[in-house]
Amino acid sequence: MTDAAEDAPLFFLVAGEASGDVIGARLMMALRALTNGQARFAGIGGEHMQGAGLESLFPMRELSIMGIFEVLPHVPKLLRRIRQTERAARRLSARVVVTIDSPDFCFRVGKRLKGSGIPVVHYVAPQVWAWRPGRARKIAKFLAHLLLLFPFEEKYFAGTGLKTTFVGHPLAEGFIGDADGAQFRRAHDIPADEALLAILPGSRHSETSRHLPIFGETVNALAARNILRWVVIPAVPALRTEIAAAAKNWSVDVVLVDGSAREDKYAALAASTGALTSSGTATLELAIAGVPMVVAYRANPVTVAVARRVVRVQHIALANIVAGRRAAPEFLQEACTPSRLAPAVENILLDPKARADQIECFRGVSRQLGIGGTAPSDLAAKAVLAVAQNTSA
Repeated sequence: MTDAAEDAPLFFLVAGEASGDVIGARLMMALRALTNGQARFAGIGGEHMQGAGLESLFPMRELSIMGIFEVLPHVPKLLRRIRQTERAARRLSARVVVTIDSPDFCFRVGKRLKGSGIPVVHYVAPQVWAWRPGRARKIAKFLAHLLLLFPFEEKYFAGTGLKTTFVGHPLAEGFIGDADGAQFRRAHDIPADEALLAILPGSRHSETSRHLPIFGETVNALAARNILRWVVIPAVPALRTEIAAAAKNWSVDVVLVDGSAREDKYAALAASTGALTSSGTATLELAIAGVPMVVAYRANPVTVAVARRVVRVQHIALANIVAGRRAAPEFLQEACTPSRLAPAVENILLDPKARADQIECFRGVSRQLGIGGTAPSDLAAKAVLAVAQNTSA
C-alpha cells in the first residue's frame, strides 16, 4: 500500500494485463496530482503500477490469459484470486475500487463487492457493441460508473441507469504523432526513399507463434519481387528471442526495436511506409501515426468457432471499427495466407490512392480517440475522485 496520510482516501486498483497496467499507472499519477499527493493505493498491477508505488496483491501475470480455450485450465486459481481480491478491498476499507479492462476477472470482483458500500468504477467498457449487448444492463447492477475510451460507446449504455464518462483512449497521451521517423531511418541507415514495412505480429506467444511464419513468407514473397528490402519489428522483451529467430529466415534487412519502449516503437512506426499487423491496439497506434496497414489474424480454432457465433461487428481491426468502415483490409483465419497478404501489402506500399485513402481516414480516427484534448488519465481521475467523494462526475 502506498504512503500518504492515514486518513487519505484509499483507491483500490485492479489491472489484469499490460495495457491495463499502463492505464492504471497513469491514473495513479493523475489522482496524486488531483489530491495534492493525498491518495493511497492498493490492488493488483504490473511493473508500471508498481513503479508508481503500488504493491501488487499477487503477480498480475496470473490474470494475463487470452481466449476461451486458454483460460479453462486456470479457472480454479482465477476463482481463488477473485475471492482474495474482494476480501482485500473490504479489509482495507477502500474508498473506491477501480477495475481496468479484463472484464472476466474484474466483473466477478465487482459483483462480489455489490452491497459492500464500496463503489466500483470500471475503466475500459466491455465491447457490448461487438457481442453480448445484454451485458450493458447486467453490469449496471453492480458498477457505480463506467469510463469509456470511444465516444460511440455512450449510446450502448444509455437507458441502463449506469453513469458513464467518455475520457478518450490512452493512446491520446502516448505522443505517437510526435515521433521522428526521419531520425529513426538515419540511425539505422535506412535510405529515405526505401519502403519500410512495420511488422506487428502480436504481443502474446499464442499470437506470434501463429503469425510469424505467415508474415515471414509474405515478406519473402515481396522481397523476391524487389518490392521490399527493409522491415522493422517492435518486439516486446519477452518475445524478442522468438521473433529474432524467426526473422533470420527473412530475405530482407530486419531492424528489431524494443516494443515496450514507447519512443523507440513510435519512431519505428513514424519511419514506416506501411504495416502488416495483427488486430488489436496496434491498429490504433498505426492509425494515429498515419501508417497505412494490412490487418491479419489467426486465433485458436476453438476460440474462433465460438466467437463467430456471437460477435456482431463487421470489422475486427479497432481502427476500422472506430472509422466505421474497412479502411484497412483484413485477412482472418483461412484468409490469412501469404498469397493473399502479399498483394495487399504491395498495394499499401506502392499505390498512392490506397495510401491516401487510409491516411485521410485515420485522421478522423485520431480525433475520435481524443488526440489534442485533455489527457484521458486526467479526465478519468476527475471521474474516479467524484465517485470517491460521492459527487457527480
